[in-house]
Amino acid sequence: MNSSKRKPVLAANWKMYKTVAETRDFLKVFLPLVNNLSEREVVIAPPFTALSAAGEIIKESELVSLAAQNMYFEQKGGFTGEISPIMLKEFGVKWVILGHSERRHIFGEENSLIALKVKTALENDLLPILCIGEKLEEREAGLTNEILEKQLSAGFSEVGNQEAGKVAVAYEPVWAIGTGKTATPDQAQDAHIHIRSWLTGHFDSGIAGQIRILYGGSVKPENVNELMALPDVDGALVGGASLKPGSFAQIASCRVG
Repeated sequence: MNSSKRKPVLAANWKMYKTVAETRDFLKVFLPLVNNLSEREVVIAPPFTALSAAGEIIKESELVSLAAQNMYFEQKGGFTGEISPIMLKEFGVKWVILGHSERRHIFGEENSLIALKVKTALENDLLPILCIGEKLEEREAGLTNEILEKQLSAGFSEVGNQEAGKVAVAYEPVWAIGTGKTATPDQAQDAHIHIRSWLTGHFDSGIAGQIRILYGGSVKPENVNELMALPDVDGALVGGASLKPGSFAQIASCRVG
């Protein structure tokens, strides 16, 4: 990892876990464990219902940022059950996770919708974490690079050269999410190299070099240092192992540089 260029991002995606009370309890324990960290950005993405409480606590921290797990691409309107960028910003949200495999494969979100969300996030000064990744059958069929290129092409289709550097890409092989399986270091590095090559081919090399590429998929304290040692891994998007403050503090405290 070239930390002189890219500041690592260690992000927690809590998915549909934690009440407001549980969020407060987590942060009360977690924040003191990471108050001396530097040279990285730590991100917490609680459920929508806990954003207000988390935002109130996190705003006292200079090292931890708040993220949302999803967002719609309109500012307001008749979109029952959705949440807009201006609503997120009111809570102090800085990042927004878009295109997570669970949104794609459970809720049927298509590349065209995710592209609009990325565009809207940037227009509202929110930093997108664009998730991409292949399913097991796609990897076994040798389609990994083709799937990644298709998702990247759509995700960045509404993004200009100058804005592209604000996007983080999270490579999450779908077969490794919540399964306990992790891509081998070689598999992760190969995918990240391909993503970096695609970015370099579509944006100014300086801009492409700013884009952080995170790895997600059963990241835990036991494997985070090995993953972060890879030259093209700039951070991690963490699911289950981020739900306990001690566990995620270990991950956030990983070796960088």
